[in-house]
Amino acid sequence: MLTSADADLIRVLADPLRLRIVTLLARETLCTTHLIEETGAKQTNLSNHLKVLRESGIVETEPCGRFVYYRLKPEALATLAGQFTDLAEAARTTVENNTKRSCP
Repeated sequence: MLTSADADLIRVLADPLRLRIVTLLARETLCTTHLIEETGAKQTNLSNHLKVLRESGIVETEPCGRFVYYRLKPEALATLAGQFTDLAEAARTTVENNTKRSCP
């Protein structure tokens, strides 16, 4: 069952730029400079999106000299993926068993 926390995470990932950032971070740990180059986003806009991703628990930071690197926290996405897997399985069972509520 999806919780309100799961719904919040879905809303966070629904933004196209944040989804692009997550996709990039799934492949490698990147600093803000790399993310600006890859996405074409302005630094302030990118920083705001990274803040949302950090606060939602999807990414974490690693200071490295004067740079901050960002990396994806796979367990956050794995939990959400598990919820969707459960929903898909419930839907499959409903279809296979032709489960439907009768109308009054």
